[in-house]
Amino acid sequence: MSKKNTKYIFVTGGVTSSLGKGIVSSSLGLLLKSRGFKVTIQKLDPYINIDPGTLNPYEHGECYVTEDGAETDLDLGHYERFLDSPTSQNNNVTTGRIYQTVIEKERKGDFLGKTVQVIPHITNEIKRRIKILSKQDYDIIITEIGGTVGDIESLPYIESVRQLKWELGENNSMVIHLTLLPYLAASGELKTKPSQHSVRMLMESGIMADVLVCRSEHKIPKEVKSKLAQFCNVPFENVIESMDVETIYQVPLELQKQKFDEVVLKELALPINQDSDLKDWKDFLKKYKNPKKKVEIALVGKYVSLQDSYKSIAEAFIHAGAAQETEVKLRWIYSGDLTESNLEENFKGIDGMLIAPGFGDRGIEGKILAAKYARENKIPLLGICLGMQIMTIEFARNVLGFRDANSSEFDLTTKHPVISLMEEQKNVVEKGGTMRLGAWKCQLKPSTKLFEIYGTKNITERHRHRYEFNSEFLEDFESNGLEASGVNPDTKLVETIELQNHPFYVGVQYHPEYKSTVATPHPLFSALIKASTKK
Repeated sequence: MSKKNTKYIFVTGGVTSSLGKGIVSSSLGLLLKSRGFKVTIQKLDPYINIDPGTLNPYEHGECYVTEDGAETDLDLGHYERFLDSPTSQNNNVTTGRIYQTVIEKERKGDFLGKTVQVIPHITNEIKRRIKILSKQDYDIIITEIGGTVGDIESLPYIESVRQLKWELGENNSMVIHLTLLPYLAASGELKTKPSQHSVRMLMESGIMADVLVCRSEHKIPKEVKSKLAQFCNVPFENVIESMDVETIYQVPLELQKQKFDEVVLKELALPINQDSDLKDWKDFLKKYKNPKKKVEIALVGKYVSLQDSYKSIAEAFIHAGAAQETEVKLRWIYSGDLTESNLEENFKGIDGMLIAPGFGDRGIEGKILAAKYARENKIPLLGICLGMQIMTIEFARNVLGFRDANSSEFDLTTKHPVISLMEEQKNVVEKGGTMRLGAWKCQLKPSTKLFEIYGTKNITERHRHRYEFNSEFLEDFESNGLEASGVNPDTKLVETIELQNHPFYVGVQYHPEYKSTVATPHPLFSALIKASTKK
């Protein structure tokens, strides 16, 4: 059987950053998948960090974790949520990783004494990383290039695309350039000049854009499209409008109205013989836009001023909410502001609560107060990762009477380290990529809430943490009603806790939000919404 001829789509951005290349790439992936093609998406990030694992969430939004334990850019979350298929470490490449690989090869003498340079050594490594996914027999690989055309740091990626386009030959690759059409209120018109300059800059690097996707706050008149087509060297029908919409999940349908997927398939000389099947997607959108119920859930975290820090959690609520025809309103609460005296005021009228993941000791006492409030007032609560650890500390202090109970992450001198480091983590010095990462097994006890929610005994969920529940205290917890309902079958580490005699008080050491997609909402978020609706 001959190997598939994989086609490549490169998505670049111009004029400004944050135009939504990830959403456009995800939307295109969904449209092509809905026509029967096997598609994946990868992200090339121009920063020198090896991965976003050590980046501040305020700086870069959340760090997304794949099944195989790679700490990646949050755009990979969008790819998975739209395509309903997992990505891997090969789907995210950073400049740091490229240079690290090349330098390691140079140290081993792999280049036979040659002078190691950006061209060909760095560009060859970039091309190798782009093509690595083709071994998995994809029809189409969409590669999103981070940053903005013209940035110094993006140049090696743009050069690699130029070389690849030439090597792959006619109709085997294409470039989609995402750009911004600013609107000048004074003259009441959309301006094309920034886009023209951006396309010209791409041309100076030896690349012609095949399709222009134009972000705009207003409809793009026909004459403006004609002007763009003429000055940017693309056919008129290849100028695609991308206006701001109410929800990112509307974007694929808006792009499809303009035959975006057909334009792309034509450029790649692929057949357009299968109709697009987006029935389930449209059903999801209909339910999302027409909810029959409404709940308000407090999201307690320390990075709430940049909501992208909890992107996957917010999206998981959208997926599970739509499935239950329930509008989920999130009340973002900064844990550092919480005190005994303002709890009532902050949580007044909420139906449920989620205590978010995080690192470091800032805002911890506020989270502990929130957990106590939810426990005592019978408010449905889901604690994720650090959230579960907070629930453990709170219970140890206020129910078990261990007043100094803490995590050894925050207090090394505590006599009751109910959360502590595993032995193998104690000598770890480096921060990046050294935690418990990726998919781990968990065995759920029958007749527990978690077993009822999942409907099965054996599950796997993605992790990203270093500290664990200290099993030395397990008996104290269980004899007082806080049960370890799930453990890892190999390490016996506690994965989930739940409180008896409470409508919903569940903590999980893993990150369920990473596995939630439009097609398969996560059962834990569904269960929290259901419990909140009952309240």
